[in-house]
Amino acid sequence: QVVFALNQTLLQQESLRAGSFQIPYTTEDLIKHYSCGDLSSIIFNHDTSQVPNFINTTLLAHERVTAQEIDSYFRQELIYKRNERMGLRVKDLLEEYPDKSFFFAFGAGHFMGNNTVIDVLRREGYKVEHTPAGQDI
Repeated sequence: QVVFALNQTLLQQESLRAGSFQIPYTTEDLIKHYSCGDLSSIIFNHDTSQVPNFINTTLLAHERVTAQEIDSYFRQELIYKRNERMGLRVKDLLEEYPDKSFFFAFGAGHFMGNNTVIDVLRREGYKVEHTPAGQDI
């Protein structure tokens, strides 16, 4: 699976370099949607937006199964479990020090797709609000 994942990543990067494959959104698009708090936008609604996409129509049947297994593993280990740990750490700090103020900063990847840090905190009963860029806290 590791060799398959590396080969697919290299093929994807070669296609990007050759211009035969394009990412459907730019870095500017990501920044704009993140700044506006529009994380439910179409560009953010894929669980695998943070990891390479190995599943494509050119794969053979057995390769497609391998790609789906890797995609599932990445989604679970690199996204869901990571966000769960981070969200629970925030919750623990808030509960351990209820009289303190905190400022938590996360990269945009922690707010994309499903099972985000925000989702974890909301499940734990917290109200989370977006603070737009330039707004005083």
